[in-house]
Amino acid sequence: MGLVGLLGFLVIWEVLPRTGIVNPTFLPPASAAIADLFRNFGLTAFWQAVGDTMWQWLLGMLIACTAATVLGFVIGSSTFLRRFTNSTIEFMRPVPSVALIPLAVLLFGVDIRSALLLIVYASFWQVLIQVLYGVADVDNVAMNTARSYGLGPLARLRYVIFPTALPYLMTGIRLASAVALILAITAQLIIGTPGLGAEIAKAQSGGSYVAMYALILATGLLGVLINLVMRMIERKVLSWHSSVRTEVAK
Repeated sequence: MGLVGLLGFLVIWEVLPRTGIVNPTFLPPASAAIADLFRNFGLTAFWQAVGDTMWQWLLGMLIACTAATVLGFVIGSSTFLRRFTNSTIEFMRPVPSVALIPLAVLLFGVDIRSALLLIVYASFWQVLIQVLYGVADVDNVAMNTARSYGLGPLARLRYVIFPTALPYLMTGIRLASAVALILAITAQLIIGTPGLGAEIAKAQSGGSYVAMYALILATGLLGVLINLVMRMIERKVLSWHSSVRTEVAK
């Protein structure tokens, strides 16, 4: 059904410019964009842009996920810290990352650090909130039982808290992976850091609309691939979890 929906979208895209409903100058047929995308596969400059985009995505994800996971377990394990930071988290979380673009440009200019600032900020909250939910979902009976058996804080974290929070953590990482790609492309489009977004902006400013749509398709393919890889990793890591076993059984 997903493939049918995708084919339907491409057919509509192909028909609209060819029938004159939409100006083909600004929306070329899907076949033209797809053909240009395949031509890009043979260009070194295209793969360089893909590499720049994925490098920014990977660095941003590593920084955001590491920081959010550590802080999430620390804050979530303390009632005082949860109450102390709750209002701050709820205030900062809704701030859109694009609002930080002027600050990023002032601090770092047209540099990868500008993109990382946006990527890390947006992805961080996705993971942190999920980890906090996961830690809060720990069964009190299990915690009290662990204490009664003499398990220290680190042992309780390893054997009780972490297994409960891990499904939430993996969900947060999967959500953050999509957000990180969006912000990487956004930073490249607006700030001009190297990558697919910058190439899209160049094609648009130069009037190369077929090339622009081909690059947009490339970003969509990247998003699909990242989502597939993250889901595969999630299933591997959570192979013991009931939700994954149920999904496999279906």
